Amino acid sequence: MKKLSFLIILFLASVAAVQAQHPAPQNIVKPDPQALAQIKAGKAYLVDVRTPEEFDGGHLQYSRNINFNGPDFKAQIAKLDKNRPVYLYCRSGNRSGKAADTLKTLGFHSYYNIGGFEQLKADGFPAEQLQTSASRK
Repeated sequence: MKKLSFLIILFLASVAAVQAQHPAPQNIVKPDPQALAQIKAGKAYLVDVRTPEEFDGGHLQYSRNINFNGPDFKAQIAKLDKNRPVYLYCRSGNRSGKAADTLKTLGFHSYYNIGGFEQLKADGFPAEQLQTSASRK
């Protein structure tokens, strides 16, 4: 009986370890058709939380880059109007999911993890490619 209990515990620990190595994107929400119209009109934010280098390699039109891994992420994101919807994306949806958690703690009212850049492009969001760092300034 002790041996069986030990094997069950070992199995559960192994499953938990494997899942921890591959975190699933957090609560990805497909943006509704009105989201892009709101973003274009300046009534909502589209935030790319990838690194500046990733952003420069291509990003969604109308997006602003606020690097989730940057030391000033919270300070930069806190400058946004907390009453406007915020649509967050990254490469896969993982960082934008974590960023959504940050917005929650900062008191934002409407924030959405809309997933990864490539999928959003495939879904019809307009994209801009290969912007140099010099042209961003």
